[in-house]
Amino acid sequence: MTDQHGTHGTLYGVGVGPGDPELLTLKALRLMRSAAVIAYPAPDTGSSFARDIVASHLPEGVREYAIRIPMQTDRFPIQAIYDDAAAALTPVLESGEDVVVLCEGDPFFYGSFMYLHARLATDFPCQVVPGVSSLMAGGAVSARPLASLSETFAVVPAPLPTERLSELLDQHDNLVFLKVGRHLDKVRRVIASAGLTDRAIYMERIATDRQRCLPLAELTDTSAPYFSLIQLNKRWSKPV
Repeated sequence: MTDQHGTHGTLYGVGVGPGDPELLTLKALRLMRSAAVIAYPAPDTGSSFARDIVASHLPEGVREYAIRIPMQTDRFPIQAIYDDAAAALTPVLESGEDVVVLCEGDPFFYGSFMYLHARLATDFPCQVVPGVSSLMAGGAVSARPLASLSETFAVVPAPLPTERLSELLDQHDNLVFLKVGRHLDKVRRVIASAGLTDRAIYMERIATDRQRCLPLAELTDTSAPYFSLIQLNKRWSKPV
């Protein structure tokens, strides 16, 4: 394609949803089927969750590039990973070929694609294709609205300090705690101290065949997988 950058390929950040391949958008499917290169984040060992979601839709013979991210990112220069990925994808885009980067959930909702976008968008055309986030899918699974009428809503990363979690819980009507994982007990204590355990729903691996959804009060686990969240509605009651 020809644009203000010259004859370059386009970098697409494509949201593939939380796990169910049927939650892909038609645009995401079209772009994947026509891309020259498919890139995706992957752990240092094992398969990529983002790729697994769309595996049945990948065209035969498409070139793939795995962005390997060590699980212990606090012990690794994470910025260097995206520097290397940007350097590897630059010749592809310069040649005029399009690159689709698969993103779990939505590319710009805590998505790693933002780091590639920051490195490449000034030199190449880039487009972001939104996807269904675990946040939205969680509301569908719990059968509770994320927010209604004039209620406030907050997205809260569970790794925040206890004091900050308590502040946000006090300030908002509805909250979703993301990235619960090893912070499960901390979040559970914050919710219990506010007397709101009976208003919270725990969910993990949403929209996959390993999905769990149950009241937080019934959860006996002491730890949770990374792909877990807690939805809390202070004023929730069943519609009449």
